[in-house]
Amino acid sequence: MSFSSLGLSQPLQHAVAERNYSSPTPIQTLAIPVILRGADVWASAQTGSGKTAAFVLPILQLLSAGTRPHGRFVRALILVPTRELAAQIGESIQRYARHLSEPLKTLTLHGGVSINPQMMALGRGADILVATPGRLLDLLDHNALSLSAVSILLLDEADRLLELGFAKEFGRILALLPASRQSLLFSATFPPEVQTIAQSLLRDPVRLNVAAEPQNKPDIHQRVIEVDVPRRTQLLRHLIEKNQWTGVLVFVATKYSTEHVAEKLRTAGIKATALHGELSQGARTQALAEFKAGKVQVLLATDLAARGLDIVQLPVVVNYDLPRSAVDYTHRIGRTGRAGEAGIAISFVSAGTHAHFRLIEKRHRLGLPREQIEGFEPTELAVPDAAGGIKGKRKSRKDKLREAAARSGKPPQRAKLDP
Repeated sequence: MSFSSLGLSQPLQHAVAERNYSSPTPIQTLAIPVILRGADVWASAQTGSGKTAAFVLPILQLLSAGTRPHGRFVRALILVPTRELAAQIGESIQRYARHLSEPLKTLTLHGGVSINPQMMALGRGADILVATPGRLLDLLDHNALSLSAVSILLLDEADRLLELGFAKEFGRILALLPASRQSLLFSATFPPEVQTIAQSLLRDPVRLNVAAEPQNKPDIHQRVIEVDVPRRTQLLRHLIEKNQWTGVLVFVATKYSTEHVAEKLRTAGIKATALHGELSQGARTQALAEFKAGKVQVLLATDLAARGLDIVQLPVVVNYDLPRSAVDYTHRIGRTGRAGEAGIAISFVSAGTHAHFRLIEKRHRLGLPREQIEGFEPTELAVPDAAGGIKGKRKSRKDKLREAAARSGKPPQRAKLDP
């Protein structure tokens, strides 16, 4: 199979060749022809499978065949959950569109930067708009654009956009879109709770589900290390130094933890920086750029970095804190083992998180052995699964806290802060 056999134009084939893509990935092979014929698509494929090119290339070809109406109109709307993903897709569009005979105006809009330049850029509309929901609604409230001419709607990381946290915002946007449009949903996961919403958005969609077959499954070695909560930072430092890892993406639960652990690593002589939602956009962009360029050895991040970010040759991902959602485990570890490269995904499990990790294993049909590192053996006992307590005896407040910690995946409240 070749890109030419998928019906792509010569300019797009030229752009693909410049990226040294010799043949399309499974999701590209399936999605590109379907999108080109105008059908709605509901696509699920693992991270690192080439989903961005699978929708960007046919969208560019469809728009190249038409013309943009005069005024503040948009022809294709791509919605994403994070600023970083918006910027990444915008860059991909520019690369793939560089040889088109007629340039397509593409704008990337997200928060964290001044809204005024974005309003000015929208003065004559756009062919493609890549946006986060919040900033798009801000611009709509300022009457900076109209969505009445949108012919293609694309949701990337669609499950995150359709979660309850974005449902209200998305509902407002949806009400402004024309009923007659092509809708495309792409993600690595579609939990049951969002499938009903997804079905209401699409008209007779073509379902594409690219399973992680042995020949295209990411090469990720998953490890689980038992460690007491207060010793996680020391263990992280030990593993980095012993294995001489040059690039490590570490997921933590809170913005405070990103800064706290990064500072501890810097004190130990390891170049580390934090990435979280309360940083300015300039600081977020700089942190990610320095990590990609190898200027920073360790990036401490919240789940902001779990969705869609393509970091070339990232050897290691560490779940310092386990993800709250079992679904997010897939997105986190999918940052490594991309584009044919091998990767390692390590999860720290402590007394209060054993039960939560067993839930993650159950959801993903995993059975991973537990490891202990010499010098970092845990001293706290795992909290047993709740079994209803002893008949005739009320549970103590301490027992309830332990059970709540086991269910949520968070350490008990009495746990000390990391050193």
